Amino acid sequence: MLDAAQYTPRLKAEFKARIRAAMKEEFAYKNDMMIPRLDKIVINMGVGEAVKDTKKVKTAAEQLGLIAGQKAVITHAKKSIAGFRVREEMPLGCKVTLRGDRMYEFLDRLINVALPRVRDFRGVKGTSFDGRGNYAMGLKEQIVFPEIEFDKIDDVLGMDIIICTTARTDAEAKSLLKHFNMPFSG
Repeated sequence: MLDAAQYTPRLKAEFKARIRAAMKEEFAYKNDMMIPRLDKIVINMGVGEAVKDTKKVKTAAEQLGLIAGQKAVITHAKKSIAGFRVREEMPLGCKVTLRGDRMYEFLDRLINVALPRVRDFRGVKGTSFDGRGNYAMGLKEQIVFPEIEFDKIDDVLGMDIIICTTARTDAEAKSLLKHFNMPFSG
C-alpha cells in the first residue's frame, strides 16, 4: 500500500512532467509562473424538489460527497421567493470545492470514467468559457460516476461543474484542458 506522502495523482504528475513544458512552448511564456494551471473545481447540485421535501438535499449532499471524495456543504436560499414557495434560509442544494490532489483525482475520473458513460456523448462544448479562463459544464445525471450505486437512487439529479484555472484568456484555458485530454466536440 502506498503512503499518502508518496502518492501523486496521475494528472498532477503529467502536468509537471509534460503539460507545463508544452504550454510554455505553445504560448512562449517568459517564466514558469506565467504558465496556467488548475486552481479549483467547484461542483454544485441544485435540488428543485427540496421545496417539498428537505430530505432530498441531504441525499444529494451524501451523493455529492461520494463523487467528490469530501463532505458537501448544503446551500441555503438567500431570500424568500413566494412564487417558488421558497423561504429564506431554506436548504436548496449542495456544493463542494476541490483543490490540490482531490481536484486532479476528480478531473481524471470525470474525463476518463464519467464522461464516456454519458448517453449519446459527442464531447463537451468548447465555448463554455467565461472570458477569464474558467470552464463550466453541466451533467444531467449523477449516475455516470461509478461511486453512485444505480439501485439505491430515488431521483436522478444533475450537477454543474466549474473548472477554475489561472489562465488569463479562454484560449490558454482551452489549451490547458486539451492537454489534460478534455474531450471537446468539433
